[in-house]
Amino acid sequence: MQASGSPFAGVPKPLVPLAGRPLCRHAAETLAGAGDTLRLAVVPPGQAGEAVQAALEGLDYRCVTNPQPGRGLLSSFQAAAAALPAGLDGAVFALADMPLVSLATHRALREAATQAAAAQCVYGGVSAPPLWLPAHLFPALLALPDADNGPRALLRGPDVVRVPRPVAELLDVDTPQALAQAEARLPHPHSAR
Repeated sequence: MQASGSPFAGVPKPLVPLAGRPLCRHAAETLAGAGDTLRLAVVPPGQAGEAVQAALEGLDYRCVTNPQPGRGLLSSFQAAAAALPAGLDGAVFALADMPLVSLATHRALREAATQAAAAQCVYGGVSAPPLWLPAHLFPALLALPDADNGPRALLRGPDVVRVPRPVAELLDVDTPQALAQAEARLPHPHSAR
């Protein structure tokens, strides 16, 4: 959540308007199109979290509160992993502030995912979400120390499947300039995402 004086004038980042809808709605709609029957959204506590939940209405997400989002990105990944039911093969972890990630990317990630190995999207040499973690890595994810770079420690080594994706999808909306870039690069509403 962005605090007052943030780059988005105090508006929590997931709720910043992008093409007339909250930023989080763009990524959530694309992810929902991948067909997963269980979808979790990690939200901040309080009114901001309630507003994010409202922004996702109708997309069949179960919301989980990250009680300490100030601990960094990894804390959100951990909140999601802790809330997942037993018996899953694994899970996809995606970010609300990456609105250009396509449905094709989510499908390619799932095709590459296995129960044995993690899968990581790579955009022109840059590794970034979404990513797939098999369930056997959830305990290791929960044990990682606080970090603002997600579960990178689990995504090293030869057993991680690298999934090449278009560089044009790699845009993390952290500034008003990045928000303007996202607005300019969003696909036309009638084109396939």
